[in-house]
Amino acid sequence: MRSTAGAKPGDMLSFPNCKINLGLRILRRREDGFHDIETVFHPIPVKDVLELIRDVALSFTSTGTAIPGDPDTNLCLKAWHLLKKDFPQVQPVRIHLHKHIPIGAGLGGGSSDGAFMLIMLNREFNLDLEQQQLLSYAAQLGSDCPFFIINKTCQAGGRGEQLTPLALDLSSWSVALVNPGIHISTARAFAQCTPSAGNTPVAEIVRQPVSEWKDQLVNDFERPIFRAHPELGVIKEKLYAAGAVYASMTGSGSAIYGLFPKNAGLQMPDASLFPGYFFSLV
Repeated sequence: MRSTAGAKPGDMLSFPNCKINLGLRILRRREDGFHDIETVFHPIPVKDVLELIRDVALSFTSTGTAIPGDPDTNLCLKAWHLLKKDFPQVQPVRIHLHKHIPIGAGLGGGSSDGAFMLIMLNREFNLDLEQQQLLSYAAQLGSDCPFFIINKTCQAGGRGEQLTPLALDLSSWSVALVNPGIHISTARAFAQCTPSAGNTPVAEIVRQPVSEWKDQLVNDFERPIFRAHPELGVIKEKLYAAGAVYASMTGSGSAIYGLFPKNAGLQMPDASLFPGYFFSLV
């Protein structure tokens, strides 16, 4: 993250990115109502724009993709209140979010916005919070938020907050991301899944060549979500037909991604294959 060029002191600009899940297993339902999962989070450079300016009163505005629900519940505001409770030196700010990452797509965009806001506030008000402290605050915002504090490929357990960085080089692969604009309820998606432990840990599978992933690396949400929304399965098959070596739904959906080798002369998929859908090739 960086300060805006030419900005006044107290003005900050950052670019929260999203993530994809490389495999996702639902292991068990916990007594607290959450589920233990097993997955690998991998950051990708599809980004929102988040601005913070010191002001006389706390406020939040947004542009870009419309954000459903009450703006007062936005994780950026929750991050401010969370730190304000413990640090009186945190002053009112004007927050503006330009939303580009698709919403309700399993990409973690809202979680990323909240985590980046924690980092920005930490810097702006010189709170001197170490990474572990930021991770603790992020876990209070949401299950995916801690990942965006680290923002590097991680294997994840628990409800997603137990993170271990994972050495994984996907620099020779392009990610084609397709979002059909179908909002999937995460709570309902979990309710439709039957927990079961996989035979091979997800992190062990992703250490294998990507060419070995197709028949081993699964997202447990796909079966019930594809049953309810068959068009998502069609998108996945289109990605394979276009040359993807691996394709999957991310999180609880509805975004689908495909991994394509960056070979010289290889024809990459383009938006014309997915008319009317959000499409990004990164």
